[in-house]
Amino acid sequence: MGSTRVRIAIDAMGGDNAPAEIVAGALRAQEELGVDVLLVGDPQQIEASLKQHTQSSSLEIVPSEGTIEMSEEPLTALRRKPKASINVAMDLVKKKRADAVVSAGHSGAAMAAALLRLGRLPGIDRPAIGAVLPTMIAGKPVLILDVGANVDCRPKFLEQFALMGSIYSQYVLGVAEPKVGLLNIGEEPNKGNELAIQTHQLLEENPNIPFIGNAEGRDVLSGHFDVIVCDGFAGNVLLKFAEAVGEVALQILREELPRGLHGKLGVSILRPNLKRIKQRMDHAEHGGGLLLGVAGICIISHGSSQAPTIFNAARLAKDAIDHEVLDRIAVTSQLAES
Repeated sequence: MGSTRVRIAIDAMGGDNAPAEIVAGALRAQEELGVDVLLVGDPQQIEASLKQHTQSSSLEIVPSEGTIEMSEEPLTALRRKPKASINVAMDLVKKKRADAVVSAGHSGAAMAAALLRLGRLPGIDRPAIGAVLPTMIAGKPVLILDVGANVDCRPKFLEQFALMGSIYSQYVLGVAEPKVGLLNIGEEPNKGNELAIQTHQLLEENPNIPFIGNAEGRDVLSGHFDVIVCDGFAGNVLLKFAEAVGEVALQILREELPRGLHGKLGVSILRPNLKRIKQRMDHAEHGGGLLLGVAGICIISHGSSQAPTIFNAARLAKDAIDHEVLDRIAVTSQLAES
């Protein structure tokens, strides 16, 4: 690829705040992370956004035509718009011009484009989107998957999610011995629907998965689990609810702490603490979800992503590349199949 540095293709046209916030995040990523960024999108719009920044830029612009709108059916739109920004970004990875893709656009289109252009890893039937959430224990996040790629799942899919999640938790999040849980309505093995009961048995019997049992809703953010697996329907509801709770908590702090003279004095004293609270609770700090199971690194960020989220998404992509997550998943899943 002409460079030993990690190269990240960023979909500059994806998301509610594209391309201005995407470009700002990309500039910061290239400057602070030591990566090369390829901005995919409309050259004129990207150039106009770049002019809003004083620092010199060596970001490469890769032209594309059009985007996949949120109202469009992903597969149909991807085929009708072969030069859409997400298609072009995935092709860069397929052709080895980039090591990863970051997109805040249509998440369904990003997943479909990854499957169509990159394919699945050997031994993986369905990819899953993994999202990292904070827990009650500082510095100990929990990885939830799937959070939206597969609304209907078979037990075998959830078993594969657990395998991929434990590898990611160990090698990227730095958990020496990840504890894997299955999202359920009770702790007992026979609780839940048929999917949960059958999955519980598979996870218990798989020696490659450090499974410790069911995780109820109250356990998700407790810090007791490092990885929690579920189908994409439940996972997506869980993710969005957790994000909403975080936003509500931050808003309450903003409104209530400054009240009265003592409150105003307290806020000035507690400002560093409040900043740390925001960092622990704000989903922008995590960058988005890693699409695990496809033959390429793909980070799917929130549609409302701003510059900090895009920066953190690029950091997440670099971490996954540096720790060889794809190779580790491929090797482990093939061993499990044999």
